[in-house]
Amino acid sequence: MDRRSFLKNTALGGSAAAATSLAAPAYAQGNRTLTMVTSWGRGLAGVFDAAQKCADNINAMTDGSLTIDVKAAGELVGAFEVFDAVTAGQADMYHAADYYFVSQHPGFAFFTGVPFGMTATELNNWYYHGNGQAMHDKLGEIFGLKSFLAGNTGTQAGGWFAKEIKGPEDFNGLKFRMPGLGGKALGYMGASVQNLPGAEVYQALASGAIDGTEWIGPWADEKAGFQEITKFYYTAGFHEPAAGLSLATNREVFESLAPAHQSAIEIAAGHANVWNLSQFLMNNGAALERLKAGGVNVLEFPDSVWDAMGTASQQVYDEFMGDELFAEIFNDYRGSMKASSGWLTQSISAYRNQRDRVLG
Repeated sequence: MDRRSFLKNTALGGSAAAATSLAAPAYAQGNRTLTMVTSWGRGLAGVFDAAQKCADNINAMTDGSLTIDVKAAGELVGAFEVFDAVTAGQADMYHAADYYFVSQHPGFAFFTGVPFGMTATELNNWYYHGNGQAMHDKLGEIFGLKSFLAGNTGTQAGGWFAKEIKGPEDFNGLKFRMPGLGGKALGYMGASVQNLPGAEVYQALASGAIDGTEWIGPWADEKAGFQEITKFYYTAGFHEPAAGLSLATNREVFESLAPAHQSAIEIAAGHANVWNLSQFLMNNGAALERLKAGGVNVLEFPDSVWDAMGTASQQVYDEFMGDELFAEIFNDYRGSMKASSGWLTQSISAYRNQRDRVLG
């Protein structure tokens, strides 16, 4: 993609170009407060925690000279409006899942999760020791953003259904909540895909507005109360093998900060990324056992469904490969995933299988 052409032909081009034309930014002096808008309802398990952790980290590292004022979804702007609010300068930064913004550019999906994509370990490998962070920055720069990974839910569950899924045909006409490229893949399988903010999912499921939903995993799903509505739960999903969360700052705002404050934002995001992943993984096991004890049917999709999901996912990728930047990110992402996978399979996966066999 020719970046200058992209900027020239988008409504956001003016602000993004202005942000990159600052030759020598004048750093703001004294105490400063930045407004963070989020895609999360206040207190939403795990995801809002990650946003708050970023803010707390920044406040602590800067001894209050840079303070982050966290706004939950709906307190300043809606859950899916945070991107536009930050690029337009209405807010200073957002915390969200970047795949909510694939309508801005489909490449954003890679920094949350994509069908048959990376686990959390593989994503961190690519991001911190491959080209992932540079790709995130290249994409963000187009829209006047400075972005960092700032949370991860780990492997997400396949979701909650009103009935058992026995074959690919069961998705035909199914009203299902799933954002990102995974949602587009279900569309190719015949589903009627909905993209709802997390805070609205319970009511939609309870009212019958949707037939099923994915959210995150056992802990967050239990907190959301989906087990009160339906008892069919699929624990492995194709759509988000690791869901990264992002902290994105308006680029002009970021470049106006002193270097120490810029570093504080980056380090705070990195710490939240690791902390949040551990938070989810630490809580999921016990939550799954509680769901089982409460009568939830914990299931896995049959191979025929996995195969159909694979075919549909490839159709989604083919749809976007004509975009040069998407193709660049895709190829680099897949290359890194292939490079990591062999060792992880032959070491960690093999070890865990043998450990669990020996220890029973």
